[in-house]
Amino acid sequence: MPVERAIITHAHGDHARSGHGHVLATPETIGLMKLRYGEDSAMHWQELPYGQSVDVNGVTVSLHPAGHILGSAQVLLESKDRRIVVSGDYKRFSDGTCPAFTPLKCDIFVTEATFGLPVFQHPDPHGEIRKLLTSMKNFPEQSHMVAVYALGKAQRVISLIRQEGYNDPIYLHGAMVNMCDFYQRNGVDLGELRKATGLPKGALKGCLVLAPPSTLKEPWSRRMTDPVLGMASGWMTVKQRARQYGIELPLVISDHADWNELCQTIRETEAGEIWVTHGREDALVHWCETQGLKAAPLHLQGREDEEEA
Repeated sequence: MPVERAIITHAHGDHARSGHGHVLATPETIGLMKLRYGEDSAMHWQELPYGQSVDVNGVTVSLHPAGHILGSAQVLLESKDRRIVVSGDYKRFSDGTCPAFTPLKCDIFVTEATFGLPVFQHPDPHGEIRKLLTSMKNFPEQSHMVAVYALGKAQRVISLIRQEGYNDPIYLHGAMVNMCDFYQRNGVDLGELRKATGLPKGALKGCLVLAPPSTLKEPWSRRMTDPVLGMASGWMTVKQRARQYGIELPLVISDHADWNELCQTIRETEAGEIWVTHGREDALVHWCETQGLKAAPLHLQGREDEEEA
């Protein structure tokens, strides 16, 4: 729902909407919002780089790296006697596509809980990428099409692939091109990228193609030679999700904190009160209570997991 004043943590569609009167966010988030929704999608834009502060009705507001996607930020709200941190979405595994998460001491910590169950223990993403590259080596006659969300996940997966030494062109569904261009303009090197659409049938034989999950069954994918279907998501931990999409090569790569990282982060904030939202609130609230912390679920309307959208 549009509001008069909005502080935007990052540019994913479940956090950033068009129609607000005044938007305060990092320069990168504002750039991505303009790219996604148009220059006039807010009446007024106010850029706030990491570590700088602004006074809003007597409250000092500053933004700090969340490590989720390019431009993602935690919001620190400071008054005379209280510090509150709103995490937005965050991950703790550092990568080259955005500044790493910075733990902040506070009195109240509002945390996401997308993967807020003990079953979610994310593996090393480099190991997951090596599974992909091994499959490409073992099946050189087949295309490999990996489903990734267009903003954040696509660029992170490309960066991880480059770190593992794969330097061939990577082909992109058209929906990803603008986002990747934005990342490269902002100093994130993704190597040689090519558009996958508009090519003759068979041209992508043996190639790596990235596409949004919603496009896996679209007609354009038929030009690929018997593709091996993969998906990069934290939800690939759940085998039923992989079967639901017909995924042969599930890659557990998440841009959210897993259970251990959520607990670690709560400890590092030294907050005495925890508000939990966006996910499995009850389990994390219960864990906080076992640690002697005051905790409560914060149920927000209109939230959904961006990776599933």
